[in-house]
Amino acid sequence: MSEAPHGAPIKTPGQLIAAVVAGFAVPIVIIILLAYYVDNTTRTGAGTDELSAQQITERIAPIAKVSIRDANAPRVYKTGEQVYQAVCSACHASGAAGAPKFGNAGDWAPRIAQGYDTLWHTALAGKGAMPARGGTSPDDYSDYEIGLAVAYMANHGGANFQDPPKPAPGVANGASGAAAAAPASGADANAAQATAAAAAIAAIPQTGAPAGGAAGGSADASQAGKALYTQVCQACHAAGVLGAPKFGDKADWAPRLKDPMDTIYNYALHGKGQMPAKGGSNASDADVKAAVDYMVSAVK
Repeated sequence: MSEAPHGAPIKTPGQLIAAVVAGFAVPIVIIILLAYYVDNTTRTGAGTDELSAQQITERIAPIAKVSIRDANAPRVYKTGEQVYQAVCSACHASGAAGAPKFGNAGDWAPRIAQGYDTLWHTALAGKGAMPARGGTSPDDYSDYEIGLAVAYMANHGGANFQDPPKPAPGVANGASGAAAAAPASGADANAAQATAAAAAIAAIPQTGAPAGGAAGGSADASQAGKALYTQVCQACHAAGVLGAPKFGDKADWAPRLKDPMDTIYNYALHGKGQMPAKGGSNASDADVKAAVDYMVSAVK
């Protein structure tokens, strides 16, 4: 059997040179094309210019942030509108979960009829689907700021409420908010309430409220009584701290109202139990009686 002759594919020097050149050139061309492809693709990694300065800042921002505030710096309070926009608008802008819709007089009318003090206390303590303080804490917004938001919303719903009195310098929270804090249990609750009441009473400005006086008429006396209640009495009566009859609660006031009004006036003027004389203020006797009348009228 004869074998087929074997022949090399490269038979001439020219073919050899071409094969050598191709062996070097083809890989080089492939490498250049790959490098060009990689260089022209979109790169979003660190060290590129594809991300904006804001995007880079967001990517390298720490997970946790620490906010440092000077405890001795004067408190800068938010306005009622600012608190509404930041907290209350989540539900009140659209009327979600039964919240009275902002600017809707029909929704707000029955709430306004309850009076500003009741609305303020409701906002601090919570009601129904609304959490206490709109889900914030006293460190976020003070009672005073919550009160401003209540007045802001109610006035846009047809009320004509005045803003609550501004706390005295150095008092971070209004007195009513300390009393309206979330209830604890047992001795802790009593201790917390006692501390809150003591702090509130200590913070009461020692200046007499504007005297109503008999000459000013019943309307002036009523205004003086409300002003003194807001400034002094609500520290305990807004939330029923330390056994004080709760503002607007008929059951709390019923046993007290069995006594003659002169007896009730006497308690307010001279103190009883843990309530100091005149609530810790130096208001006039006439204004203290007017404040008693204001609280009693809320349960009749």
